[in-house]
Amino acid sequence: MNIVLLSGGSGKRLWPLSNNIRSKQFIKIFKNQNGCYESMLQRVYNQILKADSNAVITIATSKEQVSIINRQLGSNIKICVEPCRRDTFPAIVLAAEYLFEIAKLPKEEIITICPVDPYVTDDYFKALKKLEKVAEKSSANIILMGIVPVYPSEKYGYILPQDNKDIAWVKEFKEKPNEIEAEEYIAKGALWNGGISAFRLGYILKKAHELIQYNDYSDLLNKYQLLEKKSFDYAVLEKEKKIEVMRFTGEWKDLGTWNTLTESMDNYCVGDAVIDNTCENVHVINEMDVPVLCMGLKDIVVSASPDGILVSEKEQSCNIKPFVDSFKQQNRFAEKSWGTFRILDAGQESLTIKVTLDSGDRMNYHSHERRDEIWNIISGNGIVVIDGIKQHVKIGDVIKIPAGCKHIIIAENDMQIIEVQLGKDISINDKRKHKLLI
Repeated sequence: MNIVLLSGGSGKRLWPLSNNIRSKQFIKIFKNQNGCYESMLQRVYNQILKADSNAVITIATSKEQVSIINRQLGSNIKICVEPCRRDTFPAIVLAAEYLFEIAKLPKEEIITICPVDPYVTDDYFKALKKLEKVAEKSSANIILMGIVPVYPSEKYGYILPQDNKDIAWVKEFKEKPNEIEAEEYIAKGALWNGGISAFRLGYILKKAHELIQYNDYSDLLNKYQLLEKKSFDYAVLEKEKKIEVMRFTGEWKDLGTWNTLTESMDNYCVGDAVIDNTCENVHVINEMDVPVLCMGLKDIVVSASPDGILVSEKEQSCNIKPFVDSFKQQNRFAEKSWGTFRILDAGQESLTIKVTLDSGDRMNYHSHERRDEIWNIISGNGIVVIDGIKQHVKIGDVIKIPAGCKHIIIAENDMQIIEVQLGKDISINDKRKHKLLI
């Protein structure tokens, strides 16, 4: 299989665990076979390889998410990076050009597009393999996988097939309806549109050049920020005449709200939390290093992270976005390709951060023009390079890095560092990467 996973999202509906860098697909909330917590990204990626060990997976994402994807899946994963967010049609076009020009796939190759963040079981990926085979033999230009609805949802668009066959021609599409309309659609045999499609690479390249003026992959990258924001459904699906849909009857959930996410959690508590026996249908996700105690609560979700604390009735939690939009504070926790950081304190001219690196992790060799840094090693050993001079560091060592100095740390084993940034203009944009020559 050649699969393109679309990884987007602003991360506001699962605040405070998610933000514009760590969207919902990166939250580690599901236990794997080893008993360790993994994210939706990791879960879906591993499920694909379980279904097809030879699958070629490309992740289409924004540049803000590249670092955390590398952190969770490794540095060898194929990533097609959007310079900025322009909705699903430009993202799919860019991924198609990437596969054609960079990955050298032939135009006859079948490409399957699907979102990175559904909660699904193994039969979903068996269905994706079937979808690919159907696309190889079909006279249709696009084959969709439609989800058989389990309730009249107002969150999804609907696909209306011409008949009730397992594979049917598409009659029309319906946008997100109200509940009464959804019931009417389902009575007519409508399916949820889960954003899953398969087509030949050459088909989408042809469509792309019909709708966008560009020459090649490089030219498309240069023009990307000028492209109109447009969904794949609107730009292509709703206008395509030769399109079929394959029915899928297995489990499929879009975990876009706290209410739906908690329904799929393995445990009532993640992190340091206690729920007493007077509680009913209460879930706690705690990323802080202080305990959370819940007593006498019903149908409540509690989520605590460095970015904030949410206490909400589960049904009401779907209305979180307008409140989160009003919050102006910077993100206080992030996973990067080299490790994680957590802001401990933010002053007018200082920022105190706890940095965690696993054994073998290394920061980029970089410098800052407008701030000094002081590193306090509180656990582990490593190698620090400052302006080309290498030194070994251990617990208790303090390293001072004046503004303008190029620096890097390489963890020889698991390390934790308290980093103090000092300056009148501390900004995440004040960073310049350099090439390490030693």
